[in-house]
Parts: sequence; structure tokens; C-alpha cells
Amino acid sequence: MLTGIDKVPGVTTVNGIYETLDDRFRTGRCTLGDARLERLYDDCRWAEGPLYVPAWRQLIWSDIPNDRLLRWDETTGAVGVFRLPAGNSNGNTLDREGRLITCEQGNRRVTRTEHDGRVTVLASHYEGRRLNSPNDAAVRSDGSIYFSDPDFGILTDYEGHRAESEIGACNVYRLDPVTGEVRLVADGFEGPNGVIFSPDERRLYVSDSRAARIHVHEVRDDGTLSPGEVFAEGKDGIHFDNIRFDDEGRLWAAALDDGVHCYDPDGTLIGRLLIPETVSNIAFGGPKNNRMFITATTSLYSLVMSVTGAPRL
Repeated sequence: MLTGIDKVPGVTTVNGIYETLDDRFRTGRCTLGDARLERLYDDCRWAEGPLYVPAWRQLIWSDIPNDRLLRWDETTGAVGVFRLPAGNSNGNTLDREGRLITCEQGNRRVTRTEHDGRVTVLASHYEGRRLNSPNDAAVRSDGSIYFSDPDFGILTDYEGHRAESEIGACNVYRLDPVTGEVRLVADGFEGPNGVIFSPDERRLYVSDSRAARIHVHEVRDDGTLSPGEVFAEGKDGIHFDNIRFDDEGRLWAAALDDGVHCYDPDGTLIGRLLIPETVSNIAFGGPKNNRMFITATTSLYSLVMSVTGAPRL
């Protein structure tokens, strides 16, 4: 069995994986899943951006420094290369037609993989200036794509290409599905990272890795966002990467060296999953959408859980 990070005295830990910080984590049946954390692959340099594709029964994820997209086949357990080179891809999601949306932080653009395999560039500039390095994206039911654009991919050549920011800020943008216009919808971030809509799409949650916070914004009728409020704040130097909802409104967050955090809808940290490597990203998947896939440093892990991810598109 793989056990996780150091246990906290006085806090209940089940099977070395599920740590209860508030009784709602236990009564919400969050600790009744697998007693074993599976490592599905362990030969990445920095694994990121997991996405389960139901039609393919595959998990797609990014190995950023190795400049490749990988895939794990659920039916055989085989791992292979999906795309190489991959523009130092980071976050991945699906649009309303089941097409792959990828944030290529090395190529500084957001792309769509068509059903025939062609790659279409959806966004590369804002007001005539190149994007920094798109990181994560979320697709709304109207087809609009919201994506974060920190500078992580232009700081060095390790996960992209070192360059100066043409925009001079790290923002969140909205891509119009009809006009293709890239519109600034939220700014003031230090390092915007994960983005996810609430299940009713009335709010957009954004993790700011450098600020160690998760912000929540109201989504207005015209697609713009209200000024953000702090939903959760990392303690003791804990920083967040991507975020995902389950079908009961709990928010799960990749918390880097602190495993995977689980937040009640009111913002209370109620539990966490203990993972033996630095967690970069999480995704729900599997036939029942109750298998959590976790990318952490060099590895891809999975945990079949007693909670189910928010409904798929």
C-alpha cells in the first residue's frame, strides 16, 4: 500500500489515505473508497492536466518538461504517447462536442483537437499581444471557454520557452464560441491556475497558486465575472493547483505538498487525501465518474472513491 504525507496528531486517518479534519468528511461518506492508492505510471518529469475521456475510455495527461501528452487505456492498462511534441501542454478539458481542449503553455495558446485529429488554434493573443502560457480551461454550456494565463511557461525553458510577458499581467480570459474574441474577465492574480465552474455554472472558481488562495466569481448574464471573493486560503505555505467538484458540491483541490484537499460548499476544509508525491492535478473519471485520477510529480495515480464527480458535460 502507498501511504501519504505525515499524519497530523489527533486527526483521524483511514487506510493511510483519507484524513478527516471535520466530521462532515466522514458523514459525507468520503472515506469509504479504495484502501489502496494505485500508481498507474511513474516515468514523467512533471505530470499535469489529467482528463478522462469517456468515449475513448482513456485518461489523457501532460508530461510538460518531456513535451508530450500521454494516454492510459482503462481496458488494458497500457500507457502510450498521445502527442509528441505537444507544445509543453498543461491543462486539458473537453468541449460540448467531446473535442479535446488543450492549454499549450510552451506554444502560448489554447487549441482544440478535432475529431479527425487536426489541431485548431482557438486563442493565442489578447489585444494583439501574445498570451503568457495558458494553464487550465473550463468550458461553459454555451460553448465559451474560460482559461487562466499565468507566466509559468515563460519563466524558464524547463516547461516552455523563456520570454518576456507581452501582456505584463497574469489574467483569466473568456473565449467567445461564435466570434473567437478573447476577453479579459478577471485580473489581479499573482499566478492564476485551476479554473472550474460550479455545477450550476453561476460561479467560476479560480485557484491562485502564488497567493495560496481559491477565489470565487459570480458569472454575469453577459459572461463577464464579478470581482472575486476568497473561497479558501492555504495555511502554512500550502499552495493550490487545479480544482474539481463532486456531485454534492464539495470542492476538491490539488494542494501540492499537502495532498488533495476537500472543501465543504461553505469553504471549510473537511478532509484530505494523503499522496506520497507533490500533487499537481486531479480529475474524476471512470464509468461511474467516481475514480479520481491524480498527477503527482513523476506519477499518475488513481483512487476509486465513494464520492462521484460532478456530472459530465
